[in-house]
Order: sequence, then C-alpha cells, then structure tokens
Amino acid sequence: METTSNNFIENARVGMANPTLQSALAKMKVGFPNRRAEAIAKLPEFEALRDAGRDIKNHTLANLDWYLERFEANCKAAGGHVHWARTPEEARDLVLRICRRLGARTVTKGKSMIAEEIGLNGFLETNGIEPVETDLGEYIVQIRGEVPSHIIAPAVHLTKAAIEEDFRRQHTHLDPKRDLTEPQTLVAEARGVLRQRFLDADVGITGANFLIAETGSSVIVTNEGNGDLTQLLPKAHIVLASLEKVVPTLEDASTILRILARSATGQEMSVYTTFSTGPKRGPDLDGPGEYHVILLDNGRSALLGTEFQEVLRCIRCGACMNHCPVYAAVGGHAYGWVYPGPVGAVLTPSLIGVENAKHLPNASTFCGKCESVCPMRIPLPKMMRHYREREWDRKLGPRAMRFGLGIWAWFAKRPPLYHFMASTAMSALHWLGGKHGSFFNLPLAGGWTATREFPAPQGKTFQELWWERQRGRPASAQRGKGGERA
Repeated sequence: METTSNNFIENARVGMANPTLQSALAKMKVGFPNRRAEAIAKLPEFEALRDAGRDIKNHTLANLDWYLERFEANCKAAGGHVHWARTPEEARDLVLRICRRLGARTVTKGKSMIAEEIGLNGFLETNGIEPVETDLGEYIVQIRGEVPSHIIAPAVHLTKAAIEEDFRRQHTHLDPKRDLTEPQTLVAEARGVLRQRFLDADVGITGANFLIAETGSSVIVTNEGNGDLTQLLPKAHIVLASLEKVVPTLEDASTILRILARSATGQEMSVYTTFSTGPKRGPDLDGPGEYHVILLDNGRSALLGTEFQEVLRCIRCGACMNHCPVYAAVGGHAYGWVYPGPVGAVLTPSLIGVENAKHLPNASTFCGKCESVCPMRIPLPKMMRHYREREWDRKLGPRAMRFGLGIWAWFAKRPPLYHFMASTAMSALHWLGGKHGSFFNLPLAGGWTATREFPAPQGKTFQELWWERQRGRPASAQRGKGGERA
C-alpha cells in the first residue's frame, strides 16, 4: 500500500473540510466510547483481565521464537502449511504461488490488515486474479476505490446516504426504484450480491486475531459470518498474520477475547469467534482442502528488545482511535497508511521508518486517553515521545520548529534567565491583552488565532506557582537579587 503519511498536515486539512467525513465522525465520537463504557461497567474484573492480557503478550514476546516454532509444528501436525515472509514482496509472492497452483481466478477475502499492509488486492488484480472483499465495510471501500479508514470499521468515514449512492452506482442489475433508506436494506443487498461470490471463489484469504501455539490454530472474530464462508467454501484457506499474533494456549486466547470485543465495539463477544485448525479431514462435511498460514515479519522482529516492543501487544481493537480527539477531527485517511490513530502514530514509523511518517508522532495532544483505554495497556504517548526525539536527532522536523525549540532550549538551560523572561513575557502579554483579556491576532501564533482567540496570561507563571507549592510560601519571598531564586 502506498503511503502518504508525510502529507499528514495536508491530509488533515482535507479531512476537516469534508462535511461527509465530519458528519460520520461526529457519530463515531459518541457511539464507540459509550458502548465500551457500558460493556466494561458490567465486567468487574475488566482491569484484572487487562493486566492478564498484558502479561500474556509480554511473556510471548519475550519467547517469541519458541512459540512461533511450536505453532508451526502443531499447524503442520494438523495438516496445515506454514510459510515465512520477511517482506511484503515475499508474502505476496507466496499468495500468488498458491493461487496459481490451484488455478484460482477469484479470491474472497475476510478483513485483514496484513493484506492491506502488503498491498495484496492490487497485486492480485495485476496478476489476473480478482479479489472480492466480503466484510461489509471492506466491500464498501473496495467499490469506492478507497482504503479502510479504521481498523475495525473500515467505512466509518461514510454516511448512510453516501453508501446508498455507491450501491446504486455499483449494483446496476437491481431495481433502480428499490428502497435503500434503512441500514437493514443496505446489509441485505450486500449479502445478496456477495453470496454468489462466496460460492464461486477458488481461494479464501483471512487475517488472524490470534495464532495459538499449543494447537496450531488461527482465530478470527467477525460480526457478519463472512469470515467463515471465506475459509470454509474454497479449495484453500490462506491466513495472513504477523509474527506477534501468536499466543501460547487456548486459555490465553480466551482471556484476551474477553477484553477484545468490549474494547472494540462494546460487545461481550463478537457474533462469530472462529477457531480454524488445518484443512478439511475425512469425516468433515465442509472446510478448505488446504490450509496455509503466511507469517509476515516486515520489520516487527527489529522492534523486539527496543523501546517500541510494547506496541507489538496491540490486538487491533481500535479503542485508541475511538477515543482520540485528533482521529475524531481528521479521520483515518489523514494518517496515510494502513494503521491510523494513536497506534498508527507508533506502528507506522516503526514499520516504514520515521523519515516516511515524521508527522504522525506529533499528531497527538498527549491527553493520554489512548493509553487509558488500551486493553493491553500500551504506553502509546511514551513511544510517540521517543519518535519525536528521533525526529529531532535526524533533523526531520520543519526548520522553523527546530529554530524555535533551539531558542527555547537555550533559555531552558539557564533557569534564572528562563524564569525572568517567562515572567516578563507573561506580564507583557497580560498588559497587551487589555480589557478583552485575549488576542485575535498574535505573531507566531497565527495557527491558533486564525480559528480562535488566544487568552492573555493571568496570574503567576507555572514556575512561581510550583515554587509556592513546594516551599509553602509566596514565590516573591524566594527571589534573590536580580529576580533569581535565592
């Protein structure tokens, strides 16, 4: 998938000026957070489960090689095949090789972030194989020629009216006078259109929420049943998964499943939770003739043992973006690659390089909401700060910003001068603010005053208030000659 992450600022401007997107995001800002809050309120042990999930993933990452080898051995013992891919190119070639051997002309796909990461759809089309997305959200963005804008709700950026327009444009074989004003009718129409595609498909491709080392199984969670039809009906089922999706046992997967859906959609469990172990066996009435698991690295092993290892605990629930004020303002497409929101601000530079995603770690208010709702307790703000440091060290930021921070750093290294200048500047701005107590235009703050007032400082500086709190007496009493601290 081509990245536009370095165009984040322009992408964000486009998103904020899009009325359809803003209307859709307004609904998302309320829906997901409220449903999550209601779901976890009914589960007293939710916080304990978060701790358990974090510990399971930490243990697995510390022993990742052993668990991956165990998964491979057990998958093969169940009749499956495991393929290792270091790069997106290797993963795509493995898929193509399987499809060509089976004479595949059509491939159905369940939702898979890895398929997006490796740019699979365009690659298959170039090689004469038609990919058909079967998740409703993925199907909608596919017929629009777009990429997903959210991890769990690919078409969250669209309104019902926009989807109706797309269906009428795409499904020209249906009655043009049909009623598509209700969500149920849109879902029914998509189901009817996709049913034959499931039956015609030669190969089915899904992602994996978990890979279970003790059984060699893959697990997917869906709400539409399309994942089951994708893997049960074709000649072969191909699972695309990244290395960190492995967990040790069935019990470990069950523990994390209890917090996954609650964090994502506010459900106790997704409607379908499907465990797949190998291909169809003798007495089985259905199932794929072949079962393949392609394990993708694509830079993940390089994160092990670094300050970014914790991002590999992510279970792709989307809670961080559901609660992020930046995502809620600009939408997922602004982030310019597969993974949007706070987790994308860490994962994207980790996988494609901070030089290709330098704006994303700065696309945060650092309110900390992402970390507070993450079911795996991933410290996303801390890792964004690490990438900001790397951006500074490599001189990737705008010159004006670097110049301004350089001036600030010069003063910050000289505390007495810094305190004096801060106090003087605050007093001057307070006086210049006049009776209005705010500025409508201020040099070097045009980005703020273009859309809102800039309040004039009031009272004491932070350093003065902090000094009073620490010493328990007025800040003025702590000053020596020349305004310096005594």
